[in-house]
Amino acid sequence: MSVLASDLLASFPISVLLSGLVAMGLLSWLRPSGRVSFFHAKDNRFLLTKISNKASGAKEQVSLVDICRDATPETCDLNPFLFNGHLQTAWTTLKHDNVPIHYKRKIYESDSPMFTGTYAIDFVVPPYEVPSEGVLIDEARKYTQPSGLPPRTSFYSEEELASLPSDDTRPMLVVLHGLSGGSHEVYLRQVLAPLVADGSWEACVVNSRGCAQTKISSGVLYNARATWDVRQSVKWLRKNFPNRPLFGIGFSLGANILANYLGEEGDACQLKGAVICASPWNLDVSSTHLQSTWIGREVYSKTMGSNMKKLFNSHIEQISKNPRIDPEAVMNVTYLHEFDRALQCPTWGYPTEGAYYRDAASTDAMLGIRIPFMCIQAEDDPIASYDALPFQEFSQTPYGVMVTSSWGGHLGWFEFGGARWFVKPVTNFLNKMAREIDTNVPGIVEHPEKVPGPGNLANHSGPGKDIDTAPRPEFHPVNRKLDMKLPK
Repeated sequence: MSVLASDLLASFPISVLLSGLVAMGLLSWLRPSGRVSFFHAKDNRFLLTKISNKASGAKEQVSLVDICRDATPETCDLNPFLFNGHLQTAWTTLKHDNVPIHYKRKIYESDSPMFTGTYAIDFVVPPYEVPSEGVLIDEARKYTQPSGLPPRTSFYSEEELASLPSDDTRPMLVVLHGLSGGSHEVYLRQVLAPLVADGSWEACVVNSRGCAQTKISSGVLYNARATWDVRQSVKWLRKNFPNRPLFGIGFSLGANILANYLGEEGDACQLKGAVICASPWNLDVSSTHLQSTWIGREVYSKTMGSNMKKLFNSHIEQISKNPRIDPEAVMNVTYLHEFDRALQCPTWGYPTEGAYYRDAASTDAMLGIRIPFMCIQAEDDPIASYDALPFQEFSQTPYGVMVTSSWGGHLGWFEFGGARWFVKPVTNFLNKMAREIDTNVPGIVEHPEKVPGPGNLANHSGPGKDIDTAPRPEFHPVNRKLDMKLPK
C-alpha cells in the first residue's frame, strides 16, 4: 500500500471508515449521473476539415467543439463507492497492474548547451520476452538505477535502432507523465492500451530526467516548464518518422509541461493535436490550495514531497555536485513546496517557490497554442485545484476545449468494475483527429482578430468613439520572467 493510501486510512478508525464508506456508497447510488461541462470560445470557432466519405474523398468542415462533444460521453458515471475526489485519488494507489504495455528504451543526449545531460524515451512495442541479463537490460547500469529497469522494458539493440526510422503513416502519440512518474504509470498505459491494440497507433513516453529508473548525467533534474527535452524529442520523431502525424498527451505535471511546450511552439508546432489531462495549470493557486487544508498539506503535499525526496536521493551523488544545491536542506523538507524551495529555486534561479510557480504556470502559455487541443479535468480534483483552472482563458482561445466532470479526483475517474472514464474521451478524441480529420489541411479560425496575441486588441469603433491613437501594447503569452534561452 502506498504512503498516500496509508495516510488516508490512518486518519480514521477502520470501523468508522468502512461503515461510512458502505453507507455513503449505497446512498450514492441515488445520486444523479456525474455532470460533464464544456468550456470554450462562444463566438469564434476553430474549423477543421473532416473526411466525410473516404470512398469519394468528400470533405466538410467541423468545429473543434463538436469534435470534443462527440468524443465525450454525456455523463460521467463512476464507482458509487468512490464518491468523492479523495477516494477516487486514493484508489489510484491501490489498483493492481493489469495493463501489460511493453517498451523498448532509447537514451538521448541533450542537444542544448543550456540543458546538458541525458534522458530516455520508451517506445511502445508488441509484447516480447524481456531478457534477464546482458546489455539490453543495461546490466552494467550505465544509464539505469541499481534496482533495474521498469517492468516490461529493455533497451533497443543496435540493429533495432538502425531499423527504427520509418516512412509509414500511422499516427504516433507522444506521452508526458506526471510528477516523479514514468512510462510505467498505469494511468498512461490505460490510454495507450486501446490505441495500440490493433496496431493502428504508434506511441512513446518521454521520461523526465531521473524518472522511470533512469540515471542523470548532470546536476539537474527537471521542472514544471522543462520543455527542452520534449522539443528535442518531437524534432527527432519528425525527422525519423516524416510521414507520421504526431499527437501529444500530458498528465498532471506533464500536462503543464506539454501546455507550456505547445504555447512556446505556437504556429511552428509539429504536433497535429494534443490532450491536456488533470493539469494543475496555475501552479501558485494549486500550491496555495494544497497548503490550505489538513489533507492537502499532510497527505497530498507531504506524499508528493516525499516522492520527490526519494527521487532526489536516488540521484544525490550526481546532484550534490551542483554548487547551487544544499543536499541537507533538500533532505530536510517535508512538503512539496518546501522541496521546490530547496531544489528548484536555487537550481533555476528563482527567488521563491511562488516566483517559480507563477513563471512555470501554463495558464498564459495556453493562449499561444495554435493546434487543436482538448483538456480534461475533474472539478473535485484535490491536487489540480478547481480554482486553478483557466476558465476565462478557454473562453478566449478557439484552439482548445476544456471538459470538466463533476467528480473523478486526480487521475482517477474509476468506474464500477475498474475501468477509467477519462480513457473514453481521450482515445475518442485522438482517434477522431487521426482518422476523421484531414490534418494536412490547416484549421481555420472564424475571427482571427479575436485570438489573444500580439497585435490583437479590442475594437469597438463607431459613433461617439474617438480614433484609437494610443500606443498599441502587445500581449505575448509565453513571455517569461526567467529567461532560459530556449533553443529555436
